[in-house]
Amino acid sequence: MTAINHSFPASSASVLEARALTCIRGERELFSGLDLQVLAGQCLHIRGENGVGKTSLLRLLTGLTSPESGEILWNGHSIKKEASEYHGKLLFLGHRDALKEDLSAIENLRLYAAIDGITLSEQDAFASLWRFGLKGREDLPVNCLSAGQKKRVLMARMLTRGAQVWILDEPFNALDTHAMQVLQDLITEHLKSNGLVVLTSHQPVAIPGLRVLDL
Repeated sequence: MTAINHSFPASSASVLEARALTCIRGERELFSGLDLQVLAGQCLHIRGENGVGKTSLLRLLTGLTSPESGEILWNGHSIKKEASEYHGKLLFLGHRDALKEDLSAIENLRLYAAIDGITLSEQDAFASLWRFGLKGREDLPVNCLSAGQKKRVLMARMLTRGAQVWILDEPFNALDTHAMQVLQDLITEHLKSNGLVVLTSHQPVAIPGLRVLDL
């Protein structure tokens, strides 16, 4: 049994850009005049010490917050003006997992598929969880899983969501060495399918063609 395999159209237009971003939190300017560009098939690793604005930048790129100045574009169009189009292609995983603790792993996957408006069969949901080492734990409430196992449920969601743009805040936290490699392999697979990834991580990341932005 294999899980869903997504592939996105190869297009020079598939690009996420930030132009001259300025971000202020409270009375503090975190960064200004920041530019970035991520094309289909590329992964951008945003690095920096705690407090420099990594998470704030990710939230700007998702459209959850707005910059003090500057703009963010998806395929040349403002994500504010084309919010529905952009968010339909976006998966954002923040510091806190977005799992429902009282639901099982399989129920979480199918719930979020319904919210995202995608078709996810029970067979594909199980296959995705099994791929990430959760066979036998599919029906356990999420609050019975370890932090690392919860991250594996989120990996299954990454696989089944079908989003082209992945924005991931510290996705390697709470993962052991083997699980880190599994996640890196998943990201590499996504990039080969013309996906885009922007992530933060304090751990070293070994992904082919990785680009780095130091804040």
